[in-house]
Amino acid sequence: MKIVLEKIKIPIKKEIKEFEKQFINVIKSNVTIIDQITHYIIHRKGKLIRPIFVFLIAKMLGTIQKKTYHTACLIELIHTATLVHDDVIDNSSLRRNSFSINAIWKNKIAVLIGDYLLSKSLLLATDNNYYDLLKIICKTIKDMSEGELLQMEKSKKLDITEKIYNQIIYHKTASLIAASCECGALSVNADEKTASKMRKFGTFTGIAFQIKDDLFDYEEENKNFTGKPIGIDLREKKITLPLIYTIRKASKEDQKWILNSIKNYDEKKRHKIIDYVKKYGGLEYATQKMIKFRNDALKILELYPEGTIKEALKIMVNFIIERNQ
Repeated sequence: MKIVLEKIKIPIKKEIKEFEKQFINVIKSNVTIIDQITHYIIHRKGKLIRPIFVFLIAKMLGTIQKKTYHTACLIELIHTATLVHDDVIDNSSLRRNSFSINAIWKNKIAVLIGDYLLSKSLLLATDNNYYDLLKIICKTIKDMSEGELLQMEKSKKLDITEKIYNQIIYHKTASLIAASCECGALSVNADEKTASKMRKFGTFTGIAFQIKDDLFDYEEENKNFTGKPIGIDLREKKITLPLIYTIRKASKEDQKWILNSIKNYDEKKRHKIIDYVKKYGGLEYATQKMIKFRNDALKILELYPEGTIKEALKIMVNFIIERNQ
């Protein structure tokens, strides 16, 4: 997986290196505890998927400039803030196989650090008069919050449909990848039509990304790669696409058992729930949907000339659905 990501980064290696330097400066604070925590965050950085999209889109459409670096920074600030907040919400003590911020510094500080990172992203946009980006990122933060809250509401009622599921995953995951692609285009002065196409490309890619994440919950063999505990979605009563399809296709008797088992969940029932998902083709259905969204994203790229950047974007889209974490 690391090899694939390194291959994707080759055409933007110099830009990613410069971005990492600038991100350290942007995240800095005069408050000691903030500096300690941000230092910890920087030294356990993730895959940088969203900044990679910013730079690849920008380079495919124009010449990378100061605004592109700022765009990558503000997108990564939002992403990092939401991860910090997610760990508090999920009461998770691990993130990327390291202790989460809330595990070390407790919930109150973790929430405030998340708020600090969000405020830094908004300041970066306003200080540089990027009002086109500001509008997009404010809407994205709102969408992400709505997506998480809608999922929580539906996990209590267990009445989620595929339409609502698509709405949830667009808001909570795809919206930020869509914003990365759209803002990457705007950072090199792309016209509105092109920026809109890039947003659609990011939306399709982001939905495929989240379906892949949801599939991990049913794949025992991925336990040691993802860093995400197997069965956590079931434990938290999150009804994702494999289960939605299974409930739709199941006999009345099996449907009743599945819903009761999720409502009164315990670990002993997990394997039987997964057996039902396999029996009714839930995993195959979700995989087909994921591949369809991947193909829709690749179709948009067909509109642009061949080259190393476009090739890297194609590899990136395929990586999204082939990754093991």
